Formats: sequence, C-alpha cells, structure tokens
Amino acid sequence: MSGPWFAPKRYGLGSGLPLTWQGWALYGAMAAGCALVAALSDAHSRARTIGLLVCLLAPMPLIALKTRGGWRWRWRWGDAD
Repeated sequence: MSGPWFAPKRYGLGSGLPLTWQGWALYGAMAAGCALVAALSDAHSRARTIGLLVCLLAPMPLIALKTRGGWRWRWRWGDAD
C-alpha cells in the first residue's frame, strides 16, 4: 500500500485521477456505496442525504493521504510536484 494512488489536480485543491488500481477500486467502492444508499432509501429523505454524504466524505482523508504531494492549492501546472 505504499506510494501514491492519486495524481494531484493541476489547478486548485484536491486530487485528480487515480494512478493505480487501488485508487480506481476506491472510486468504484464509493460509487457502489452511493448507488446502494440511493436504491435502499426513499427519494428526498434525510437518511438518503446523510448516507450519500457519508459515502462521499468518509474516504476523503484516505484520498488526501494517498495523493502524490498531498492536498494543497496549486496555481499552475508547475506546482503539481
């Protein structure tokens, strides 16, 4: 599990596309979790909103940790590394 799973964004804060299968698997798990929450909850319910927020926000610390160079504001292409 060593090494970065995600590339940094060119501009702004956060990560870009996954670099490894682990990153793609994490994105797939997030999508599957969101689909499951959406399928099992009533539309426009508070439970659905909370479930989707958890599915999307819970993995963010891991994504930040596994992004090459970490999360920081990048103004231009040369700031990526």
